[in-house]
Amino acid sequence: MIKCSFKDLKPYQQELLLEAEKAMDNAYCPYSGFSVGAALLTENNLTITGSNVENASYGITICAERAAIIRANALGKRRFKSIAVIAGSKKYNAKEPTAPCGACRQMLYESSVISERNIEIIISNTDKTNVIISSIIELLPLAFGPENLNNKNLNAG
Repeated sequence: MIKCSFKDLKPYQQELLLEAEKAMDNAYCPYSGFSVGAALLTENNLTITGSNVENASYGITICAERAAIIRANALGKRRFKSIAVIAGSKKYNAKEPTAPCGACRQMLYESSVISERNIEIIISNTDKTNVIISSIIELLPLAFGPENLNNKNLNAG
């Protein structure tokens, strides 16, 4: 795990984080006021974004990371190199980055299996002064995945 600031990131990481920040503006979060933006980088260097969508029935709320994965899937993209996530609210400028929740980590792990790589995870606070670069394996050690189901025939798409 690497802790740094925006200026220390590689150019592609900066661009991905800026795309995640733009996606954050599209978050639908009338209940929590907590916006999250995510930007996935495919193996072909296409950026696909997502933002969180809340619902009055809280259980069907979807996180930005999963929204981006689902959007990518709808576009026929299933192989990723990296994801950037930025989160916060207008009322609260988070000092610490917000890491993906457990459900998002699980979906990112399965994406890493399909992608045949340990997907890079870039998380940032809202003013981009505190950035953490990690990986899905670091964030979800001892993950449950297709290999636990003896499924070796994933459609990598």
